[in-house]
This record gives sequence, C-alpha cells and structure tokens, in this order.
Amino acid sequence: MKIGFDARGAIWYQGTGIGTYSYQLAKSLYMLDKRNEYCFFCPGDEFEDFYPSIDEVFKNNAINKEEFWEEVQIPARVAHEKFDIYHVPQNGIGLPKTKGYQKVATVHDLIPYSYPEASGVEYLNIFKKEMPRIMEQCDMILTVSEFSKRDIQLYFNVPDEKITIIYEAAEDIYRRIEKNKAKKFIKQQYGITSRYLLYVGGLSHRKNVMGLILAFSNILKDIPEDYKLVIVGKQDRSYKDLRKQIETLKMEDRVIFTGFVPVSHLPYLYNAAELFVYPSLYEGFGLPPLEAMACGTPVIASNVTSIPEVTGEAAVLINPHDHYSLAASIEKTLSKPDQLIQMSNDGIKQAKKFSWNKCAQETLDVYESLYKLKD
Repeated sequence: MKIGFDARGAIWYQGTGIGTYSYQLAKSLYMLDKRNEYCFFCPGDEFEDFYPSIDEVFKNNAINKEEFWEEVQIPARVAHEKFDIYHVPQNGIGLPKTKGYQKVATVHDLIPYSYPEASGVEYLNIFKKEMPRIMEQCDMILTVSEFSKRDIQLYFNVPDEKITIIYEAAEDIYRRIEKNKAKKFIKQQYGITSRYLLYVGGLSHRKNVMGLILAFSNILKDIPEDYKLVIVGKQDRSYKDLRKQIETLKMEDRVIFTGFVPVSHLPYLYNAAELFVYPSLYEGFGLPPLEAMACGTPVIASNVTSIPEVTGEAAVLINPHDHYSLAASIEKTLSKPDQLIQMSNDGIKQAKKFSWNKCAQETLDVYESLYKLKD
C-alpha cells in the first residue's frame, strides 16, 4: 500500500492530546510497518530527523502558509501521489475532497457540538462546516473511546461498521522516577518545595478547574498547611477568572500556576505530586490521568464521558459537578497512606494496558482491511 498521513496536527496542536496522537501514531506506524510506503505531510522541517520519508516538497514550507497549504498543496499532491489510503488524524479537518483513494479520519471528540464555548470561533465554524462532509466521505472513522463513538452516533447517522475504536496511550517518557529526584528537579525549575496536588491540562470551562479550586478551598483547614495546588497549563482567557476566584477565597499562597511547561518536565511534575486530580466535564479520551498513572501517581478523576474507560478501577472517580464531593474524596484519599500506595501500583498496571505500538498495529489493520475492500 501507499499511505498518506497528514502529520500537520503534530506541529499545529503540539502539547495537546490531538498533537500527541498525531506525533506518536505517525512515529509508531513508521517504526512498526516496514512493508508499506508512507508519505507524512508536515508544515515544516521539524520531523526531518524523525521521518526520513518526508517529501522534500513539504519539508521547507512555512507553518504560516496554512491556507495555501491546506487548500492548494495537499489536495493536489494527494491526487498526484495516487495513494491507496489517506489518513487525517486531527478530527478529519483538512480532509481533501479529491477521490480515488480510501479516506480515514480520527475523530477524537465532538467538543464543538457538546461544549461550543470551549472552541475558538474560527475553529468552531470550520469544525461544524466540515464535520458532516468528513463523516460522509470517509471510508472509516477512527475514534479513541466507546464514549466518543456514542457521541459521534448521537450527532451523525454513522453505522457501527464505519467506526473503529482504537485507544491512545501514555508516551514512554511517563514512568516512575524516584520521588526525591523528582522533587529536587521541581524545586530547581519551579521553586516548589511543598507537597502538592497536581492538575495538568487546559483551563477552559469544560476542564472544570474552577471546581477543583473550590474543592481545594473547602479542605484547606483540614489538610497540612504545606499542601499546595499546582495547576499546569497554558494561561488562556479563563485564567483571569480563576485568578480572581483564588483572590476572593484568599488562597493566593496555596495555588501555583506554572503556565505551559515543556513536555520533558511533565514526568517530574507527576512523580513529585502526592495526588493527581482531573475533574474534567468532557473528554474524548483524556491522556493526563493515564500519564499520571504511568508515573505511579494516585489519581482522582471524573466519572463521566471517556474517563472511566481510561482509568478503569485504578482511580477514585467522582462527580465533577459536585465540588463538595470532590473535596471530600481528596481529603479522604490523602488520609489513607495504604490506599495511596495501592492506587499507585494499580495505576501503573492500568497504564500498561495501553501502548502506541498497539494503537499503530490496530490502525494498520484498518488500513489493510480497507485496501482489501478496494481490490
């Protein structure tokens, strides 16, 4: 087979779940499959060392030429290359309209439909304009959880046989690090010397960081004074509201915003934490809880959408709409050292059930089944 893979999302959405998925799947397919021919479409030379098969025509294109790139170059080149399979992993956005090959899109979630306020206006408009066409024109829709499959079928009349669930995984960098070593690193990089609860992710409403802050405020008098809440994530338009709430609650000295951090720092942040808390209201998959578990960090997470699929029985699951319940769960969990140890061990076992090699193999199986249908 000759397989085209739109790897632009690995650059455009770097640091997000979709960016990680695009990067890791492309990498894993390239390393796993030595029989088929791949062409990875990228907006710059960032992948030159990683993917030797990158087309020279694309290697030197600038990222800021997005409109020209998407509307002219990719459709023309896809038709020229005569691919058997063409895969768009970033929710199908950018799927060419040209025919003559089998089309695959990975639809991670339908956030613009379920939480439109969490999407930028431009992306929201593009998503809602393009998604009906993507659903119709693709020969196979990949998605990352049972929940996302149900959501897709809620909004679109897509038959079961046209949707395949393939789970994501934590990257290999997420593993257990000796706690004192992790704490030393965090002290040097961020000046954090206290014990802390950790959140990693976006700050938008659907992530429910406000609920986490309120829950933390409810237990301050019942936990040791050296406990902090560390919030890791890009400081977007929601940051001011969160900051204002913290000031109102007079807990400025107990909450730390790191802003966006390099991916290489995340394993240390996870490992140095006493507990990872993820009260998100909506996830298509939800990588951060899995990353935390791979590091052996005990996890409290939401009992909604895809999160129970990811965490299994290794995490304490809570109702994210009730910050009082979240507060009680945090306090109770912190007070039970034996439970924390068990959660740590269970989390590592749960994380090992997922792998990018397995994701790549199952994706390759889809390519091959479509190729057989083509013949």
